[in-house]
Amino acid sequence: MAGGPTQAEYWNGPVGARWASNQPILDAVFAPLTEALFARADLAPGARVLDIGCGAGATTLEAAARVGAGGAVTGADISAPLLAAARARAAADLGHAGREGAAIRWIEADVETADLGAGAFTAAISRFGAMFFADSTRAFANVRRMLGPGGRLTLLCWRAMADNAWVRVPREAVLPLLPEAPPPPPPDAPGPFRFAEVDGLKAALRAAGFAAITCEPVDRAVILGGGADDAAAALAAARVAVGLGPASHLLREAEPALAERALAAVADALRPHAAAGAVRLGAACWLVQAA
Repeated sequence: MAGGPTQAEYWNGPVGARWASNQPILDAVFAPLTEALFARADLAPGARVLDIGCGAGATTLEAAARVGAGGAVTGADISAPLLAAARARAAADLGHAGREGAAIRWIEADVETADLGAGAFTAAISRFGAMFFADSTRAFANVRRMLGPGGRLTLLCWRAMADNAWVRVPREAVLPLLPEAPPPPPPDAPGPFRFAEVDGLKAALRAAGFAAITCEPVDRAVILGGGADDAAAALAAARVAVGLGPASHLLREAEPALAERALAAVADALRPHAAAGAVRLGAACWLVQAA
């Protein structure tokens, strides 16, 4: 957005720090979608993998376990706080049984412009990291250059907000409380719903040199929060939605009183979606692979 922070400033500021400290919560929310990503990526033993927008490292560690000791995984992200959490998680993970895997390196870098070696990787993956490049075609061309012959890129990105109840329901609860509605983002601006219309993503991949492109919709129920009872679950889910989810930017500069009203409104909106101590809502993605 004009006058707003760059992606590097955004993810190295309070948002990045908040995501880093709450990454176990986010990883649990996204777990069903992460499973779909790895099922499609089908990483081979010994593969050399680039994890684009690796965040706090959950997908990097999973890739390392899948490719085994003969492989190698590079986790790249522009957020120093998230990479610090990833390194700490990896160090702790070394002592866990059954987690011996590939060598891992962590790199603070923008994959759009970073030179990590021509043909250095046999596979690239991204769980919700590919929507934030300044220039998508340039970024995908750089990824293509870093993939060796037969290398594949597998990524997850969000479909339309209307299809994502886990975002839409909290957002619709918050909007009536705001002094004015936020303006829509410019077309093709970096953001979570940049590739909701997947034709633009396909065009960028083709322009970057990818030829074989497949795209399939993925729909999963995600658990946004849990608790001892449904009311507690709704409140826990509301805290995730207003603190970490895409609706959180609506309240970034809110006064405490407004933030409290928004939390209560979101909890009320989520209460009908609570059952057996958990709030489950629909999440809708595109699962894309290109070679």
